[in-house]
Amino acid sequence: MTSLDKPAESAEPSASGSSDDARAVTEAALFEAFGGVRGMVETVLPGLLFVTIYTINQSLKTSAIAALVVSLLLVGVRLVRRDTMKHAFSGVFGVAFGVAFAMFTGNAKGFYLPGLLYTLGLALAYLVTTLAGVPLIGVILGPIFKENLSWRTRNPGRKKAYTKSSWAWGLILLAKCAILFPLYVWGDATQLGWVLVSLKIPPFLLAVWLTWIFLAKAPAPIDVFAEMEAAEAAEKARKDEAVGAVATAGLPADTAGADESPAPKAGGPARHRRGA
Repeated sequence: MTSLDKPAESAEPSASGSSDDARAVTEAALFEAFGGVRGMVETVLPGLLFVTIYTINQSLKTSAIAALVVSLLLVGVRLVRRDTMKHAFSGVFGVAFGVAFAMFTGNAKGFYLPGLLYTLGLALAYLVTTLAGVPLIGVILGPIFKENLSWRTRNPGRKKAYTKSSWAWGLILLAKCAILFPLYVWGDATQLGWVLVSLKIPPFLLAVWLTWIFLAKAPAPIDVFAEMEAAEAAEKARKDEAVGAVATAGLPADTAGADESPAPKAGGPARHRRGA
């Protein structure tokens, strides 16, 4: 049985391990997954600029261009600083789709429609994957914790935490949709815009906080990358040991064969002496 098959002994936090360390690791993983403060700013700023300009002058074109330009500037800043681009690119694509919808329909509410549909789809994804036994938040955070999907079969306490977290994300996002979609249908663009901007951060922070609570109390993740490296190192050491054993076992026989003279043929030297 390899180390990959054995239940991980580190699945439960050791007595010497500090709960503060587990919380710090969880915070770092959540920060990396969701972009932290900077990611939130990049998410909110284009929509805030759009609704502010539209509220002031009711110009759809000016509002759309301003939102798109600021999104591109945020991407440019990340490029210059050589930071990770995933959050900035997701933001600029969302704004670009929103601008396209708004300009195509001629209605400022169209700017918000792609984001609303994405939120609804994400809420359903969290709920459906949780019901299927593969909670989406675990799929997202597993690689960051270096555990991949090991929590599904080898770390039941961690799977339970991911399940609770995914339920939280799905229900929070679904509640957000329940507020925003009626406004999209019956409200005006200005009302929808300001409510949407105000609901960008609080539900997100609530979901992240609940995830942090659930995971900080969960068993430690199983580092499957370290296990694979250890298994490869052990296999290499075993092969090297086997090759060395074979070489050592063959050395005396080879050496002896090289030093000894060939045995004389039977009868040859005797006949020569008799002939002499």
